[in-house]
Amino acid sequence: MSEDPVTVDELAEKADEYLRETSLTPEEYEALKQSVAELTPIFSAERSYFVLGSYGTPEIRRLQLVKDRLNRQPSAYAFLMVDIRSEWTNTYLKFRLLADYTDIIVGVAEHAQGGFLVEQGYFTALDEYFTKTHVFKREYEALDVDAIDTGIDVDNPYSGMQTAIFEMLDDAERLCQWTSEDDLVECAEALVSERVDP
Repeated sequence: MSEDPVTVDELAEKADEYLRETSLTPEEYEALKQSVAELTPIFSAERSYFVLGSYGTPEIRRLQLVKDRLNRQPSAYAFLMVDIRSEWTNTYLKFRLLADYTDIIVGVAEHAQGGFLVEQGYFTALDEYFTKTHVFKREYEALDVDAIDTGIDVDNPYSGMQTAIFEMLDDAERLCQWTSEDDLVECAEALVSERVDP
């Protein structure tokens, strides 16, 4: 992104915009001040990646796998929402601010059970997010141990809303399907090479 780091006043202005009729409390303003230092890597990296997905077990391990793979490229900064640790009382606001300032949003979709369903809605509702979103969609094999352990219906793991989003991203050539962790790594590597190649 190669911008100067964001100021507290800029963050507060965006926060007020997103909070609509309410404004930041003094405590929330103080929390934003503390968050600015944590946001610095987003601006100092040539390319920043906001990796979203389910924090369940074993899904969180796969999010870390994607994050680590993206961070292997020089001058990249990939992070999970949980990596930005400052006290945020409003996770909606935290998501919006991180998504605003990140170059690429990467979703790792595995099912419709929790995870980041609300955020997926923003991928299509807001053009500025949709244009920088890539999703790695899991496809299940008939006998998938993870799916059996978590009770996922391998024949229908996604909601209708998710399916429509996947179709839109596929049409935009920003959907990568995977079944194994090796495939997932390939999705991440393809995203890196796409962004590196002219």
